[in-house]
Parts: sequence; structure tokens; C-alpha cells
Amino acid sequence: MEEYLSIFYEPGYMDVVKDYLGCDTVTRLKFVTQFCGSDYTRLYSPLFLYTRFDHSLVVSMMVYHFTKSKEDTIVALLHDAGTPCFAHAIDFLYGDYEKQETSEQKLSDIVSKDKKLLELLKRDGINLEALDHLDNYPILENKSPRLCCDRLDGVLHTVYIWLHSRNRDSIKRAYDDMDVFINEDGKSEIGFRTMERAREFSHMVFEYARELQSNRDKYIMYYIAELVRLSIDKGYIKVSDLYNKKESDIVSIFEEYFPSFKIFNESTELLCTDSCPSDHFYVNINSKRRNAIPLVGDKRITEIDDNIKELYDMLGEYHDTKYGYVKKIKIVS
Repeated sequence: MEEYLSIFYEPGYMDVVKDYLGCDTVTRLKFVTQFCGSDYTRLYSPLFLYTRFDHSLVVSMMVYHFTKSKEDTIVALLHDAGTPCFAHAIDFLYGDYEKQETSEQKLSDIVSKDKKLLELLKRDGINLEALDHLDNYPILENKSPRLCCDRLDGVLHTVYIWLHSRNRDSIKRAYDDMDVFINEDGKSEIGFRTMERAREFSHMVFEYARELQSNRDKYIMYYIAELVRLSIDKGYIKVSDLYNKKESDIVSIFEEYFPSFKIFNESTELLCTDSCPSDHFYVNINSKRRNAIPLVGDKRITEIDDNIKELYDMLGEYHDTKYGYVKKIKIVS
């Protein structure tokens, strides 16, 4: 963990955020995992535990690096404050597979319940309403396939921590080559100074975005969503618990009441097929397509490199098999 964080930390950052790190709204994220339930199965093997708190730290470090703006950095630290336990798996609970926007609560509603945090925002001249308009902070958030710090960490931590397809040095090489440019919309956007690093990053995006279209990733979120649904239906938890309890508290309920969770926890293989495995709990859905096409200076890389354009075309056409399932999980119970 420290090796990853050290890529992004720089002097001056802690002076901006240190008072915020002890607020309940921020510390709650230490108990929400980043990988949407993937830490509870051996289908993946993350290098270490990476939480929404860690992600928020890294994104705010990035924003501080690129902007040196106190407001932008603090907003970045708070950008995921409305995330529930298991993150986007809860979007699956609501059938929101393709946009994955349903579960996250309005930031101003979350923050308004934290007296200490409100006092700090007032002290620093940050309007509560600003938290509901993250598109006003384009270095932090913008629409795919444009690149922003939130999306950048999504790519980097996925290929490093989750997929192990890139090492720390490759992550640092990419990050150290980045700067702020003006994009085709006339807005600030992070991008790369050199083609070499932009190409390398584009391959990282391919690995990241393809995996998040895989049945393995979909199955995990679909399975967790089903356990949450059953837990709510049976009265073991309330929807509000997803925003108030530690994720580990809810996992303890899964362990106590659902025999299939032990199988899920120990599973190392997902079977993929184009024939419906109707006698198993399976996944067969379309999910959100993620992407990031970086700038090289003021040009999108796909405009100036035909090979990379072909790579992104392949990504756009990628589909896993129709179904994915774990051999020993017949039903979720």
C-alpha cells in the first residue's frame, strides 16, 4: 500500500487535508472496499486491501498535484462520500448494470449530517452545494472517455493491485509523464507529454476496461447484490445499513446465514459458456463499459496513432461469453 501511495504523495498535501481525515464521513470509507466485493473471493487476488478511503486519498493527491487548489483537493477527498458498502455492486441490486449511478447518495445530503465536516467546509469557503456538481472540477471528474483523476486511479490501481499486469515502476512512469492540457472542448484535462507513455497507458486502459466487462467481475457484483437483496428481504439488514455499517459487519451476516458464501469465498475459477447453465446461479448481463482515451498534448491519441486506434476499436467490440458461473454454487442461499 505505502509503495503505491508514495507515487502520488508530495509535500504540502497533508497541510490541505489533515483536518478532514478525522471526519466521520471520510473515515467511514476505510470500511468500504474499492473492488465491489472482489476482496471476498479468491476469483481475484489483490496485492493488498484497497478501500474507498485509499482511493479518495490517491485521487485527492492527484488533484493537488495537478491543480494546487485547496478547494479542488478537498472536493476530491470527498467525491466518494456517498458510496455504499460494496460500492457498484449495490447498483446491481437496483438493476442498474450499465450506468452504475443509482446507489451513490447525494454528497450534500451525506455531508450535511457531519457537523465537524460542515464547520471545516465553512472555514475553507467551500459551498456545500459545490459537492453536487463535480463536473465543475474537470481534473477530478469528467465524462468518459476523457481522462480525469478519478478515472486515472481506477485504471492504475486495477492493473497494479487487482490484475498484477503492471508493476509499480510502470505506474510511476505513466504518472510522472502527465500534465494538464486543454482538450477539444476548451477545458482542462490531464494527459501525457510523450507518445511512449500515452501508448503504454492506453494498453493499461485496455486491460482495465476489458476486465470490467468480464463475466468474472460481473459475477462477483451480481452475487454480492443477490446476498444483499436476500439480507434485506429477510430483515437481516436495512438499506440504510449499507451507508452506516462497516462492510465487514454485513459480510459477517453473509457468513452466518448464507452457506453459498463460503463456496464463493473459496472459489478460484469462474466457468464461462455460451450455453445457459440453468442449474446454477449465473450471470448474463451487459454492464457499464469503461474507457479512457488520453490526450498527448492537445491531441487525442486515437487521432495520431492508428495502432492505438485499432486497440480501442477492439476494446469497443469486446464481449465475454454469454454466461458465467461458479461450478459449486447452484443457488444463492
